Amino acid sequence: MRWDFVDPMASPTVMRSERDEHLPPGCVFGTGDPIPFSLKSLWGPAVLNPLNHKSLTIPALNLRTPYARNFHLAWLGFFVAFLSWFAFPPLFPEAIKADLKLSKAQINNSNIVGLASTLGFRLIAGALVDRYGPRKVMAGFLVFGAIPSGLAGTANSITHLYVIRFFIGSLGATVVPCVAWTTAFFDKSVVGTANAFSAGWGNLGGGVTFVVMVTLYDRLRKAGLSQHSAWRASFAVVPVPILLLVAFLTFFFGTDCPAGKWSERHTLRATAVAVAKGHQLVVDKDEEDILKRKARTVDKEEKQSVAVVLVEDVVLDKEKAQMAITEDDEKLYQSEVDVAVNERLTLKSTTAILLNPLTWLPSLNYITNFGFEIAIDANLSHAIFDIYKPKYGQTKAGFIAATYGLLNIWTRPSGGVISDIIYRRWGVPGKKYWMLGLGIAGGVVSLAMGLYINREVHDEVKPSLAVLMVLIVLLAITTEQGCGANFSLVPHCNPYSNGVMSGIVAAFGNIGGVIFAMVFRFEPDPLGKPWWICGVICIIVNVLLIPIPVPKR
Repeated sequence: MRWDFVDPMASPTVMRSERDEHLPPGCVFGTGDPIPFSLKSLWGPAVLNPLNHKSLTIPALNLRTPYARNFHLAWLGFFVAFLSWFAFPPLFPEAIKADLKLSKAQINNSNIVGLASTLGFRLIAGALVDRYGPRKVMAGFLVFGAIPSGLAGTANSITHLYVIRFFIGSLGATVVPCVAWTTAFFDKSVVGTANAFSAGWGNLGGGVTFVVMVTLYDRLRKAGLSQHSAWRASFAVVPVPILLLVAFLTFFFGTDCPAGKWSERHTLRATAVAVAKGHQLVVDKDEEDILKRKARTVDKEEKQSVAVVLVEDVVLDKEKAQMAITEDDEKLYQSEVDVAVNERLTLKSTTAILLNPLTWLPSLNYITNFGFEIAIDANLSHAIFDIYKPKYGQTKAGFIAATYGLLNIWTRPSGGVISDIIYRRWGVPGKKYWMLGLGIAGGVVSLAMGLYINREVHDEVKPSLAVLMVLIVLLAITTEQGCGANFSLVPHCNPYSNGVMSGIVAAFGNIGGVIFAMVFRFEPDPLGKPWWICGVICIIVNVLLIPIPVPKR
């Protein structure tokens, strides 16, 4: 049978067919064209692109559909990772520093260790996602990270602290399955928004962690625990049980991809179109067996009668694939992003990715937004503590610093939303310039903040908290919106290796975190100098990325 498409201007959905029993509950097929946003789409059925079964809407409130369930599990996994990954900085200024007798240099070194380890774990996560799917990788990293989190309270020396923070850094890798998961489930017209919301709400965990940890610590102290015991108990009370609970929910209630199991991701019409367009499919033995079982033999003489490739059918042979492609398939195909499905890493694909300028564009940019962001999260509380002591202690400094991370509730999502709006008018180049513009703007704000602090300190007066908060908010808007804009661009760069691509970009974010953390480590005085140095780095890097070309769609 054929799919009966209707005028996209008349309705976003098509007539239901006898094959609708293969659709997940709460989903209908659309025409493949972008659908204007409406509030009803938040709780309505997921409208799917018939080619790749990715959703053209974000039905976040319709938990009947796996698109909503997986969206929420993606951001929730990244969110709870922060409860352990960033649990140390808010307790460093007084509790941990005094208990372990740490110097400021040792605290900065431990921040660098935590960020550097995440770099390696993110690269590993990218390859694992392409091989096993984002659901299993997310659950695996949450369980793995819960182990050193439970052992955090046993730290009794700086070396022990370094080791624990190294392995807790694995939780930072959860951003890779987070964005790879939403990329697998949402179409290119809304993937920027989906990625930005999932990663943005996940990033919100950084701000929430500051509030939770200092509040819990204070409660435990009031309950009679010593300073030595209170910060150690905080890790056992909050991060460990929550990490394990979310890992359980992810593994048992999540879905690998629109096709169902990860091993069946190539069984949609999109793969047949990709093969017909000349893509050389990379599958392992199990995936090939699944494809062969579902493949249909297309005879040249019967082309007209069997030309339609049904939703679960695909062909491996290029010639047969070309015969099986319909006019509807041709209309739906606009770029490789429409048909690309994650494939396992090979030497050939790895070389192609590393040599592709489209890999370096978002990767280097991510140094200047997420890399700078996590360095700010790690150092802002201590910076405020140093500037305003003794007026503000550890708790107040932590609450003020939390503002930066908490703004992720809207800043990173808005970066992706605006990116998708720009995409509909100016295509991928529009996404690129929006991303780089935010990177440059963030550098300018950081430069201004550093010069302002230096001027006030030079005049032997404390910087105005009101002015400083305005600058912190502006810095949050530019860097965090930049993160959302960045992962709106990533799906267009190496679409057949989205997991690895996400891992590389995310790892470069940690390279940036290490670079900026080292700036704070070696330029602590005067207090404003690290900020303007970081600002200059951000401006230079983003200006140098402007010439790199991107595809139109």
